[in-house]
This record gives sequence, C-alpha cells and structure tokens, in this order.
Amino acid sequence: MNAVPRASRLWLRALEAVSSIERGTELTFGGVLNDLADQYGAAPALIDDEKTLTYDALARLANLYSGWARQEGFASGAVIALLMHNCADYVAIWAGLSQAGCIVALINTNLTHTALSHAVRASGAKAMIVATTLQENTALLAAECPELLMWRHGAGEGVWPRVEHALTESDDPKRPHAPITNDRTALLIYTSGTTGMPKAAKVSHARILQWSYWFAGLMDTQPGDRLYNCLPMYHSTGGVSSIGAVLVRGGSVYIRRRFSAHRFWPEIVESGSTIFQYIGELCRYLLQAPSQPLETKHQLRLCCGNGLHEKVWRRFEERFRIPRIMEFYAMTEGAVSLYNCEGRPGAIGHIPGFLAHRFTMVLARCDTETGMLVRDEAGRGMVCAAGETGEALGRLDTKSTSPARHFEGYTDTASSEAKLARDVFTTGDLWYRTGDLMRRDADGFYYFVDRLGDAFRWKGENISASEVAAIISGHPGITDAVVFGVHIPGQEGRAGMAAIAVEANFNLAALRQHIYKNLPSYARPVFIRLCPSIQRTSTFKLAAGTLAADGYSNAPLEQLLYDDRVLQDYTACTPATLTEIASGTRPV
Repeated sequence: MNAVPRASRLWLRALEAVSSIERGTELTFGGVLNDLADQYGAAPALIDDEKTLTYDALARLANLYSGWARQEGFASGAVIALLMHNCADYVAIWAGLSQAGCIVALINTNLTHTALSHAVRASGAKAMIVATTLQENTALLAAECPELLMWRHGAGEGVWPRVEHALTESDDPKRPHAPITNDRTALLIYTSGTTGMPKAAKVSHARILQWSYWFAGLMDTQPGDRLYNCLPMYHSTGGVSSIGAVLVRGGSVYIRRRFSAHRFWPEIVESGSTIFQYIGELCRYLLQAPSQPLETKHQLRLCCGNGLHEKVWRRFEERFRIPRIMEFYAMTEGAVSLYNCEGRPGAIGHIPGFLAHRFTMVLARCDTETGMLVRDEAGRGMVCAAGETGEALGRLDTKSTSPARHFEGYTDTASSEAKLARDVFTTGDLWYRTGDLMRRDADGFYYFVDRLGDAFRWKGENISASEVAAIISGHPGITDAVVFGVHIPGQEGRAGMAAIAVEANFNLAALRQHIYKNLPSYARPVFIRLCPSIQRTSTFKLAAGTLAADGYSNAPLEQLLYDDRVLQDYTACTPATLTEIASGTRPV
C-alpha cells in the first residue's frame, strides 16, 4: 500500500468508506449517531461556548427531539424550519427531527423581513424553531403566517415556548415514526443557484451519509481529530458534510458562531484543532491580519474548503506552515463534485483515470450570453477541449443506488426542471447543469472560471442578482433596476452593483435603509449607478450587458455612488475613491 501515491490512497479510502451506502435502505445519519454513541460514548463530539456534547449526549439529545416531533403530532414529511446561530444543539435538532420523518429547512440567519418570509414560504414549513436571540427577525413572518407554529431555543425572554422545556424521555427514543428509507428528504438547504430567487434544495438521508463518509475518507479523519468550524451551519459544508466527516470517525468539532481573524489563531491553538474548514475569503482575511506568534504554533494538519485562489493558496500555505490543503468543488443540490487531493494550487479538482467511470462529468460548450448549450448540426452537445472554457455538466442515472448519481431537486418543480438537459450527447441521456464555467488543463486539473446567469459570489456567499434587483425594485421611486457582479482588484468573487433608474422625487437615503433592512450584508450592493434610463431588449427584458461590462471602473463618475459603511451613506465616487478601492485601502 505504501507504493500507492498519497492522493490515490485517499481516493481509495473514500471509495471504501461509501461502498456500503445505498439509496433505499434504512441507514440514516440519526441511526448512525446511536451507533457512534455506543462506540465513542463519553468522548467529546460537539463543543461550543456554552457546552460540550459527548457522543452519548448528542445521540440522546437527537432522540429527544425525535420524540418531541412525534409527541407534537408532526406527520412524516412535515417541514420544520430551523433559524439558529451556530451551536452544538444545531446538529442534534436537525438529526433528531429528520430521524422522526420530518424535513428540516435550514434557514440563513442573515435573512430578515421579505427575504426570510420567502425562504420559509418556499419550504412549506408548518412549524419553526428560532433562536431566542433571533426572535426580532421573525416579526414580519409571524404576522404574515399566523398558522406557522413557533418555538424558540435558548435562554432569555420570548413570546413563544422554549422547545427545550418540551423535551421528554420516550420509552423507545430511537424509534422513528415508521421505518425511514434514506432516499427520503431529510433537509432543505437554500442555494441561490443561477436561475433566480433562492431555492430550497432537497437533501436526502442518503446524501448526508454520502457526504459524511466520502469526506471522512478524503480527509482521513481519525478519533484524535478536531475540526475548527466557523462556517454557517445553515449551509451544507459548515452544517453537514464537514461535521459529519469528523463525527463518523469519532473526532470532535469546535464550533464558533462566526469567523474572527483576531481570535482565529488563539482559538485554533487553545482548542487543539487539527482541521480547518475554510472558504477562500477567510484565508485572505487571515493573510491581511497582522502577524502573531501563535499563527505557526498550531496543530493543524489539514485545511479543506473551496474558493482558494492560487496566489492566496501559496501565501497561506507558506506563512502559516499548513501541511496540507485540499480544495474541492461541490454543490448542495448537484450531481457534480471535484476534489484536489494532489494539492495543486488554484485547481478545484482532478479526476484520476481509474475513477473516470464514477465521475461522469464533462465540460460542454456554452453560449455565455444566452446560457444555452452549444449544439452541432445534429443537435448534439460539444465537449470542450483542454484549455477551453465550458459549463460543467454531471450525468444523472435515475436507476443507480449511489446518492452521487441523483439530482434530488428543489421544492419547486419548475426550478428543478430548469437544471436538467436531455439528449445532450446521446438520445435519452440526462445531465445536471451546474451553471458554472470551468476549464481543464492538459494534466486533467479543473479550474473555476465564472458563473453563468444572474448569480455571483461575494464574501463566500452565492448571490442571486434577480433577488437583489427585486428587493430594490420594491422601493418607492425605482422605475427599473438591474444587478450584477463586478470584479474589484485583490478581492475574491464579485461585488454587487445595482444600476437603477428613478423618479424625480427619489429618496436615496431611504433606499439604503430599505436595502439594509431587507438584504443580508453580503448581498447589499457596494456600488449604485444612477441611470437616466435602462435599455430593454426586444422581449422587454432589462438589458444589463453593457452596464455589467462598464462595471464600476468605466461607469460615468457623475452616475456612480459607493456604499460608504463608515459614513453610513451612499457617497459620490471620485478618481481618488476608485484608486483606494482598487488598492484595497478603502474597505468594501
């Protein structure tokens, strides 16, 4: 075995880990927690500021929530929304509720008002558990949805009953409503995608297990590992796959509510963390922070994540003496994933020859203006050559028992159908469209290029331009609004920019208040362009192409405003402002 290259050993370990996971069986994550409790008992599993849940305590708490769901009479398939900050109980709640046959919608804690109402409505939730500290965010939701049953979690004053006080022991706490097959939906996780408003992606019990054991193999997790997790737990990486990868091997997770560059290295060292789950933006923040002695005194053996650009990768690895970095590409709802086990800086993944039959992904030629796949005279798709940019497609197999070969879709059927392409290369084939543009080099490594459609990535989050535009357009005095992402030198992803046409009596300060009230911080446009009018296409759609091409650097200065978060106002841009933004001396 020692003669096998390290990357190949990791691949083989991952394949072995998921070999027994098949759709349609009764193996679920909640059931696995009970087995882990039997195996690891008093060992720490989840650690936050307030408590440590051992494996015994985690399984017991999950079973209590499962019993609570039965006691409250939630039918199998009932949706319960979960709005909570990162904490140890978070995993126990979704694991327990899903084991009882419920579907748990993981809600973004940054959402308020309109955006929050949309997310909960899209899930079809019958009930909601909200952190006591987040009750104020739900005022509009509670008024609009009086039929929504509400509980709160955590100490403090509140209107709704505390869910912890309703938990009672059961004669048989491990018993779900009825035997659950793991092809059923366990979670709803929201994604912007590339086709408009945030969509609730279905995540089955089988996919949760697939993620957990696959990453356990690739990360080679062991009982002595401790994961430092500051990523939002309402996302699949921060709340499911990375945590699952450590737990199924008996390790522990050190949970932080949010990322802090100042506290990062002291917490890494104090906690004895061996794995850090990153997004590229966090690595860049750490590089921008002043040097401190503890930054090389850590026990980290692996940093795993996505969005790490080549230059940042090399500097991060060298300055902080990181033994191994594993970049990957995956989508909550998608049937496409890539893994860079070889450690090539800048690459999002590589498919070894001996695994080509399992990773049925191609890069197909795509018209970036229309978003349509390019087809030849026979109506067939065209595969990109090495070095050519194309859209990543993943082949689906509805007959396969492997969770990785299925697209489980969204709660909205039309949105699910929009992600599928049929008869692309052969009659009857079925492909999942990622909406992501990539290129493959001569060595078979893949590199992310950009996103198709109306989505872009900023501050580690996928942002739907059409959603932001809809929120802006809902403000009085706006006649037209288009939103797009713009590149800022030295920044990861693309910052939001809104081009708007307004009425004569328009109130700019009121617009900023509206945006700050209804959009999370990362989705708020950095730039506003005040246009006399916005051109429309022949089909009456707003034409954003020219405006997006201008970006902020080529827009007329008299039309350009910058969201100055120090002055808390939109201020006019000057040449000096643009220079400071480009150099990184003015924060965005």
